[in-house]
Amino acid sequence: MEAFLKDNLHWVGLAAFSGGMFLWQSWRAYAGGAGVSPMQATLMINREDAVVVDVREPAEYTGGHIPNSRHIPLSQLDKRLPELEKFKGRSLIVNCASGNRSSAACARLRSAGFEKVFNLSGGISAWDQAGLPVTKK
Repeated sequence: MEAFLKDNLHWVGLAAFSGGMFLWQSWRAYAGGAGVSPMQATLMINREDAVVVDVREPAEYTGGHIPNSRHIPLSQLDKRLPELEKFKGRSLIVNCASGNRSSAACARLRSAGFEKVFNLSGGISAWDQAGLPVTKK
């Protein structure tokens, strides 16, 4: 067995690395909410009347945001949760610039009892790159 491990160390390392990446991705999806692509988000908005919550800072939001999104900066999310209570039964798509802050927001929303919480993978950057509409209104 020891000789096998020495002879195939690179394969053993690759298996350990890929297993670790799988576990990390699984944990991240559980903690931060399932990720959705911009196209999946568009379908959810159109078919399920999903609510988009933008957790970026005010200057970022005014620079361009998803039409009809609700702006609640991550730093204010806990105190402004009551504004989202009426949407508890609907899907929430949370976005930021790249997907990191929105992942944290998804975790907070889940702990507050929201069950249908989705993180926009790649954030507003991915949305814009997909050619989807952005507004400054």
